[in-house]
Amino acid sequence: MTIPATTATRLKVLWTIGLVFVLGGCASVNFDYPKTESTYIADTDDTYLGKRIADIVDQHPGESAFLMQSDGVDALAARVLGAFHAERSIDVQYYLIKADPIGLVFIEALLAAADRGVRVRVLLDDVFTVGYDEGMAALDDHPNIEIRIFNPVARGGSRLLNGLSEAGRVNRRMHNKTFIVDNKAAIIGGRNVAAEYFAGRKDRNFGDLDTVCFGPVVPELSQMFDLYWNDRLAVPIDALIDPPDNRDEILTRLRQKFLDSRMALDSTPYAEALLGSVWKLDASDSETFDWAPYELVYDPPEKSRNKSSAANEGIVSPLREALLKAQDDVMILTPYFVLRKPGLALMRELVERGVEVRVITNSLASTNQTLVHSGYAPVRKRLLEMGVKLYEVRPDAQPAGVDRVEDEAGSEGTMHIKAFVVDRQSFFLGSFNFDPRSAYINTESGVIIDSPELGSWAVDAVEEVLAERAYELKLTDRYQLRWHTLKDGEEVVYTRDPETSAWARFKVRLWSLLPIKNQL
Repeated sequence: MTIPATTATRLKVLWTIGLVFVLGGCASVNFDYPKTESTYIADTDDTYLGKRIADIVDQHPGESAFLMQSDGVDALAARVLGAFHAERSIDVQYYLIKADPIGLVFIEALLAAADRGVRVRVLLDDVFTVGYDEGMAALDDHPNIEIRIFNPVARGGSRLLNGLSEAGRVNRRMHNKTFIVDNKAAIIGGRNVAAEYFAGRKDRNFGDLDTVCFGPVVPELSQMFDLYWNDRLAVPIDALIDPPDNRDEILTRLRQKFLDSRMALDSTPYAEALLGSVWKLDASDSETFDWAPYELVYDPPEKSRNKSSAANEGIVSPLREALLKAQDDVMILTPYFVLRKPGLALMRELVERGVEVRVITNSLASTNQTLVHSGYAPVRKRLLEMGVKLYEVRPDAQPAGVDRVEDEAGSEGTMHIKAFVVDRQSFFLGSFNFDPRSAYINTESGVIIDSPELGSWAVDAVEEVLAERAYELKLTDRYQLRWHTLKDGEEVVYTRDPETSAWARFKVRLWSLLPIKNQL
């Protein structure tokens, strides 16, 4: 039998595609690659930070100190200053570290600490590491730096196809964000490490929040870090790639890149603002911090191994319990708000008990994830109807810190804070988004702080700017959505998603039809 040419061509194409998938999926990760278990360095009372906080911590038994950082420049300064004062160890756990000008400042600070003899452990998720393998291997070759990749995609062949071949595993990401110095000071919250999180972009910056911590919460964070660091899914960089022979040369080039980037930054207003933040933070004393009882909450690394019980054993249960304790009001700040049946039921339960529920999330114009917005948009009317108050952040709402950096004064904003406040007292801050991905797929971490001072500070800070930096959504008598905001003191009402194109709105409607909400 003779096969027609067109059919033969199609068969060859299909066979080739199939072969590519087979070959692409052949690469695998060696999770049993030899690695040495290590734990945090506990004996750090004689370090600079240990001596500085010793007497203060003793005065607040059972409490930890928290310094909120909404200003992006201050937030970078805290990390740089922490690395500068480090004497024994720095432990870094992030979902994302970019090699942009701000990320390079951060990495250079880690390298400078390692050069002084500080042990630096970096645990990084693998989603945004494309193109960084050689640089990570060179840094890992430093005698005081060790880098591990959590739940990595196999190298060799096509990274995309390797990921597709193990989609169930690779889909689960480590979203935690923690920075720990000498087991005495830590930073936890919503920021990754990239220019947009620290008021460093000219086009768009992220409004975010994290906190500097002292006290007993820090050893607990160190213990959390060690759980992930020593987990089977935390793989040394050498297990993923063939170590380059010229690591010394690559590291030398990296050092020059850091120097060139820093010199370029030195001539900008950002450098002046950063230096001012460093001086201000270094001069701060115990009165700057709020001392309060707390509960550290996080997912176990087992959640990344597709264990269904891990979600209930991790961060979801304590967050739900904290919300259900509400008597009067709940304010939720989340960049992505995608609720499935349990989330909708929780909102309804709170409202029916007489609790005022306010949710501040991104508008379609301000979000950096249009696809995720498609999981939120269809339930807006239902939420409003049940009594939840919805606010969507405007794109012209500039994050704190941008006003200090002249070159970025015209940038747009995206809200990236992951927090909630219950009755102006119980204040959660961390990496957890109100969406299925944070609840059931990714690992997350955060802290619930029992503080009327911090709770009231957070609510008052939001309420002060809400009318002119967000749209309040309301329903008309005809069940139509309207967006209300103030501009120059006058109320403006929009009949569709403000400051968006027809194409953007069409994509949201189209994507909302797809059965993907459990992945958002």
